[in-house]
Amino acid sequence: MASAVETNPEQNQESIEEDPSNASIDEKKVEEEEEGECGFCLYMKGGGCKDSFIAWENCIKEAEEAKEDIAEKCYQVTAALKTCMEAHPDYYEPILRAEKVAEQEAMKELEKEAELKDKSVEKELVEEPGQEAASEDKRES
Repeated sequence: MASAVETNPEQNQESIEEDPSNASIDEKKVEEEEEGECGFCLYMKGGGCKDSFIAWENCIKEAEEAKEDIAEKCYQVTAALKTCMEAHPDYYEPILRAEKVAEQEAMKELEKEAELKDKSVEKELVEEPGQEAASEDKRES
C-alpha cells in the first residue's frame, strides 16, 4: 500500500531542476566570478594552477593599488606560478611556449640595443681625438 506522503520521483527531479533557487552556492559563486573575467584569466583558473594564479592576480592588484613595484612585490608569487605551470605542461604548454617566444624576442631587442650602444661608444672614441686636434688648431690661431 502506497503512503499518501510518497510522491513520484520524476516529479521531484523536475521541480528541483526547474527551481533556480536550488542551484548550489558553489555554482552561483563560480558564475559570479566568471562574469566580466578575461578569457586568459578563465583559462589560467581552469588548470591545476588556479590557486597560484589567484595569488598572483591578488598580488598584482595590491601592488597597483599601493603604487608599488609589481616585479619586486610579486616576484615570489610569479615564480610560484611559473613553477606550477611547468609542473602542468599538458595544460599550460601554450602559455609557456608564448612566454618563451616573448623572452627570446626581448633578448634579441636587448642584444640590438647593446650593439647600438657599443657602436655609439666606438664612434665617440674615434671622433674625440680628431675634435681635440681641431680645438688645438683654433687655440693656436
